[in-house]
Amino acid sequence: MKHPGDPMAPLTPAQIVIELDRYIIGQERAKRAVAIALRNRWRRQKLPPELRDEVAPKNIIMIGPTGVGKTEIARRLAKLAQAPFLKVEASKYTEVGYVGRDVESMIRDLTELAVSMVKAEMAGAVREKAEALAEERLLDLLLPRRKSEQFQSQTLEEVSPEASRQATKDKLRAQLRAGKMDERLIELEIQSQATPIVEIFSGQGMEEMGINLREMLSTMLPTKTRRRKVKVAEARRLLAQEEAQKLVDMEEVVAQAVHRVENSGIVFLDELDKIAGREAGHGPDVSREGVQRDLLPIVEGSTVTTKYGPVKTDHILFIAAGAFHVAKPSDLIPEMQGRFPIRVELDPLTREDFIRILTEPQNALIRQYIELLNTEGVTLHFTPDSVDAVAELATLVNQRAENIGARRLYTIMEKLLEEISFAAPDMPGKELSIDAGYVHTHLADVIKDEDLSRYIL
Repeated sequence: MKHPGDPMAPLTPAQIVIELDRYIIGQERAKRAVAIALRNRWRRQKLPPELRDEVAPKNIIMIGPTGVGKTEIARRLAKLAQAPFLKVEASKYTEVGYVGRDVESMIRDLTELAVSMVKAEMAGAVREKAEALAEERLLDLLLPRRKSEQFQSQTLEEVSPEASRQATKDKLRAQLRAGKMDERLIELEIQSQATPIVEIFSGQGMEEMGINLREMLSTMLPTKTRRRKVKVAEARRLLAQEEAQKLVDMEEVVAQAVHRVENSGIVFLDELDKIAGREAGHGPDVSREGVQRDLLPIVEGSTVTTKYGPVKTDHILFIAAGAFHVAKPSDLIPEMQGRFPIRVELDPLTREDFIRILTEPQNALIRQYIELLNTEGVTLHFTPDSVDAVAELATLVNQRAENIGARRLYTIMEKLLEEISFAAPDMPGKELSIDAGYVHTHLADVIKDEDLSRYIL
């Protein structure tokens, strides 16, 4: 299978579903919907320019209770696409004119993430060159040139002092590469810039002012240089970072990042149902409908000012999610409903789903605990009946208390293995088997007492 991030050989919808199956159990309809949405982004890039701009992204609303996989589907999808991905809660935003998060800030945050992503990729591409330059600087620090040598090399045509220095340098290089000098201390000059006062005092509601003021102050404030003693291994890492920064073209980074946000950015808008009603949401004057109306231009397509320049939101993919227990998607304002043409209902998780979640995915919960305790030298075994018992108890507690889906498994597993996790450092080399009897013994009292299980599980 081709690399997911290769634009010349993207994953087909069927391949995307297979990749999602490695981490997420069930929810086939949701997987198919997001797979098609991701593939459509590649299809759009293949269209003639005059038609390409006309094709709007097919935004999705995922409807389902908490803990059934909504966030995980969106997060894994972004990893497959190697796209800038931001998860935000719709309930954190307020209407324009009130103190709180401005809806445009999600695009600024997404752009910031894209810049970091592209910068890291470019730094990786020049890593070898940066490490070679850092090694030369480190050798010059370990073997400083004496004044007499500098004078000789400038006034005489002798080569013996320089040849001798080169021989010594080569010996040092061999020791450096062998790691023999890693613990040696060396004095290094570190550059740092004073923190602009806007970084200290800017908060919610100051984002517009913060962008311009931060940029202005960063150019005015001097760069400070301080000397500190560090080990050679740490010095090598710091110097390599510094050299990589010099080699990376920040203008190209920003241009690529903005292009990536505009054409492949994904915003996961959680808790959409919390702003779906028309009654007051954050106070007597801040309406949920007002937040929707502020959000609408961004979803429809507008230009947002960021510190990296204007960013168009026309082709950013929005995946919204919510439980919609009280409100319904039809409670959204009509314009917002029209911008989310795809609706997918996720199924509540059953006992059989819990068994699969515990054992099948690549990041299966049981596998996580086995590997965690293995770091202490403790070997843990789970019998099939113990997995059945954990799944049964998770289903029972979800029925009695609030249904929080697969997240209930984390609570039960943590309580089940609490004693072993605490004592693990004192029993290296020990093998332990968890069976159904162990599960019932350690959780029976909590499960029997409904009030207690509501608090603990």
